[in-house]
Amino acid sequence: MSVSANAVRAEGTAGPDQGVVRPWWQGAVIYQVYPRSFADSNGDGIGDLKGLLAHLDHVADLGADAIWISPFFKSPMDDFGYDISDHCDIDPIFGTMADCDAVIARAHDLGLKIIIDQVYSHTSIQHRWFQESRQNRTNAKADWYVWHDARPDGTPPNNWQSVFGGPAWTWDARRRQYYMHNFLSSQPDLNLHNPDVQEAIKGVARFWMDRGVDGLRVDAANFFMHDRLLRDNPVNKEATAPKRPYEFQQQIHNISQPENLEFIEDLRAVLDSYPDRFMVAEMGEAPFDMVADYTLPGKRCHSAYNFSFLYHKQLDAGVPRRIIGGWNQASGGAWPSWTFSNHDAPRAVTRWGGDMPPPELARCLNTLLVSLPGSVFLYYGEELGLPQARVAFEDLVDPEAIANWPHTLGRDGARTPMPWVKDAPHAGFSTGRPWLPVDPRHLPLAVDVQAQDPASTLSVTRRLLARRRSEPALRWGEIRFRPPADPVLAFERIHDAGDLLVVVNLAGTSAPHGLIDAANWIMVESVNGATLSAPDLPAYGALIARRG
Repeated sequence: MSVSANAVRAEGTAGPDQGVVRPWWQGAVIYQVYPRSFADSNGDGIGDLKGLLAHLDHVADLGADAIWISPFFKSPMDDFGYDISDHCDIDPIFGTMADCDAVIARAHDLGLKIIIDQVYSHTSIQHRWFQESRQNRTNAKADWYVWHDARPDGTPPNNWQSVFGGPAWTWDARRRQYYMHNFLSSQPDLNLHNPDVQEAIKGVARFWMDRGVDGLRVDAANFFMHDRLLRDNPVNKEATAPKRPYEFQQQIHNISQPENLEFIEDLRAVLDSYPDRFMVAEMGEAPFDMVADYTLPGKRCHSAYNFSFLYHKQLDAGVPRRIIGGWNQASGGAWPSWTFSNHDAPRAVTRWGGDMPPPELARCLNTLLVSLPGSVFLYYGEELGLPQARVAFEDLVDPEAIANWPHTLGRDGARTPMPWVKDAPHAGFSTGRPWLPVDPRHLPLAVDVQAQDPASTLSVTRRLLARRRSEPALRWGEIRFRPPADPVLAFERIHDAGDLLVVVNLAGTSAPHGLIDAANWIMVESVNGATLSAPDLPAYGALIARRG
């Protein structure tokens, strides 16, 4: 069923874009799957590759162009897969390499591209590279990680702090040295200044390209290199109410070194040796001028996955203006990528709509996301409007969530199981007890319920993705914001094939759209009852219109 809708999209199809051939990733909608939580095939309570395989039709029917799969590689799971112990093997909880190959093949049959997470800045402490490196100071991999002697008083080499709390150094008794870790102590940083390490990592990239993967999401791309002199980080004088020691410092020596960019260029050369591949850098909260360095067109990453929207606690009409405007000013023409939710941040509808967000808000946010210029990442469950799940302290498993409870919403609440069937055990995710509980509020939002309702968030999102796929202006057009009229955000997407107008009311009450030229536009999509014929938009009303 999905083959006819999606599989006809070739790699660089010209389509209705005045004969311009564009790579598949430009303007794409990329659906993020957190595999532990998507679908469990064997009843152990943990999602796996066979579960993903069984539900690929859902992603294709949604209208996505690609899937990004969070890590499913061999790992002790201290950081749920971002601590890799073998880059070229599948963790048994997710299945086998044959299962992975089946997912890639079926996705391609459905016209979907596959992007995988690649973690190159660090490994698990259980990785065979680290196990050899720690044995002594003379072995073949002695310099594959960042080791250094203690200060004369036994303290760590400098003041660098870990993202997850505490010093970024841990003492190892075998070598009688400290090793560096920007994240957990069980995630030692690779020494990517070492050419042998660089070659090993490029070999990993080739391994997955050879298996048919279409793209890489490069995790923590600006964490690859460290200051060789190990200079102390200066105090962050602009920090306001920091929650972690990491936030007390300016991160200028432990990350984001100039040599990072040289290695990014080498990785890009590896991908360019294969046809139609894509590399997107995760840049966290890095400023746009730095992000632009990592996305220099033709030389480095094709795009950057940044957190610009992810940590905003409130959304008003000024936020997209400032973010998009800032990117356009700093990017140097690089292709942007946007997301509202992911596995590291509380779900957007809860951040911006409170503990009991109305479904209208989810539909409004999906309209806005799908209408942004660049490529967009849709997190699993956003098509259902899932709010942040409530997870009791005794059910938490994420080390960051446990450490910061109850002061943050944590990450576990954004990682709970996908609800497939309202009345099935555990919402159809698994026949066994899930690794995180299903929030009862998610049951009426299950896929089987929403698929039958043409007004549901799922149905509206399918319609919006089909609209984006068919409209060159939404996929590739320039953006031009209308004059401010908060809480209403209005902008045009400009393209030779035809301009579109997007109008979104970000408030939970009705508001005037303020369009003096409404009669010049023909509405093609109405969300939550919005219309151009009335002077006001309903609460969270949104619409897309074509120039008449």
